[in-house]
Amino acid sequence: MHEITANWSGRQRAADLSGLVRDFDREFFAGGGVARVEDALSERSLPEVSTDGVRLGAPIARPGKVVCIGLNYRDHAAETGQSIPERPIVFMKDPYTVVGPHDDVLIPRGSTKTDWEVELGVVIGARARYLPSPADALATVAGYAVSHDVSERTFQLELSPQWDLGKSCETFNPLGPWLVTADNVSDPQKLGLRLDVNGASRQDGNTADMIFEVAHIIWYLSQYMVLEPGDLINTGTPAGVALGLPDHPYLRSGDRVDLEIDGLGRQSSRFVAAEK
Repeated sequence: MHEITANWSGRQRAADLSGLVRDFDREFFAGGGVARVEDALSERSLPEVSTDGVRLGAPIARPGKVVCIGLNYRDHAAETGQSIPERPIVFMKDPYTVVGPHDDVLIPRGSTKTDWEVELGVVIGARARYLPSPADALATVAGYAVSHDVSERTFQLELSPQWDLGKSCETFNPLGPWLVTADNVSDPQKLGLRLDVNGASRQDGNTADMIFEVAHIIWYLSQYMVLEPGDLINTGTPAGVALGLPDHPYLRSGDRVDLEIDGLGRQSSRFVAAEK
């Protein structure tokens, strides 16, 4: 059973899409799946289902790739002692890190510096290859989601000149709860992002403070790689990560992290040790 939430008649409901789509994968986005779902929702032809007691998976199937942008907020660059980048800092994250929005996150064996990062996730809906300009970029977006770019700072910064080791540990990218389609986000550069750890506020930023806006990021990436439908872009995090705080309060087993972005929903994950 595949589910989708929608605001029908002023209340949120969940619908069963198993008779309409196979999965929220590259084929779905490339083949006009979003439009088919929107038509079915407008016709009220989808059976309503209950989500009580049901695990909520990531709102997209395993992406072909997860592309991330580092140091994309001025305050985050400042707190980590880095200069403002002249070009987007690009790194990759293993697609197998993507899990549901309320799944447990595994603290890796040997980790002492597991860190949090709330980010605006952008899901590509149409192939982006050598886009002429940033003005053409947002037309390739299927939608937006809350994305948690979990990081292990020792692995990321001390064990390799590349960041991937500290970004690609299992479960390190909770995503969701929903994919909000692009037509329901009037301006991706006017969204508040917040993150709490054990109820204490750690990050409180706004996408208006990005160094490189969403449209620029997509255009820039398309000059060097082909973005395919279903790919995920993590667009950077504002200040407030453990790496940048004076006491470096890295995550420990039992900690709970709550994230939200305006209009995109809220997610909550418990951090536990990777025992097996």
